[in-house]
Amino acid sequence: MKPAKTPVIHRVPLSWADIPWGDCYREALSRQLQPCLGKLYGLHLLKVGELSAELDTAQCAISHQVNLGLQGDNLQVKTDPLSLPFAAKSVDACLLAHSLAWSSDPHRLLREVDRVLIDDGWMIISGFNLFSLLSVGKLLPGLRGKIPFNSRMFTPGRLMDWLSLLNYEVVQCQGVQVLPWNRQAERMIGTHLPALGCMHLIVARKRTFPLTLNPTRLRANKPCLQPLGVTSRQIHCRQDRDGHQG
Repeated sequence: MKPAKTPVIHRVPLSWADIPWGDCYREALSRQLQPCLGKLYGLHLLKVGELSAELDTAQCAISHQVNLGLQGDNLQVKTDPLSLPFAAKSVDACLLAHSLAWSSDPHRLLREVDRVLIDDGWMIISGFNLFSLLSVGKLLPGLRGKIPFNSRMFTPGRLMDWLSLLNYEVVQCQGVQVLPWNRQAERMIGTHLPALGCMHLIVARKRTFPLTLNPTRLRANKPCLQPLGVTSRQIHCRQDRDGHQG
């Protein structure tokens, strides 16, 4: 498995228009986001990256939405996403639309987003699917250096492993298929073979309690069962007496 951290990627799209068929990707992703956006609530929504800023999030109940990135026309805050200028636990939801795909250090980006998210906050991630026809371009010398083939394509399973380590609960993971030249095939693949979609969408929620219970700790904290009418002092005396007899 290749390491997540890589040298800086120089050719980064500043808009969906910089990606071939980018408007189709943007519309499909915005359409899939609508049911999820209706569940979000809070005070602040952070949209990381230029591609996130162009997604339609008007139906989200969070009114204060901040677009953040290094450069672009639709940004309110221009800074490096690897060093977010916000206090810890100050953001209710964060949208990372293909932000990990062109990040030189996706682990650090996830940790930084986790730092600013409140407890039970939402993280929404999208990216290109490694197990799709789109990834074939990464194998061709004439295409691998061009957008979108120069992006990092992570499998949904790998992303969910990273989120699990940060104690996130994945509540939704689905594939999104885009075939502008064949809408019928797009609908068929999207319905019957969603895992082969060229994009994936992951919705996760930050949890403050361990998602995996520790059986040893549960046994240690479990109260001792004792008969009614018998005090704990009498039980200890009986245990000491049985130990001396043994």
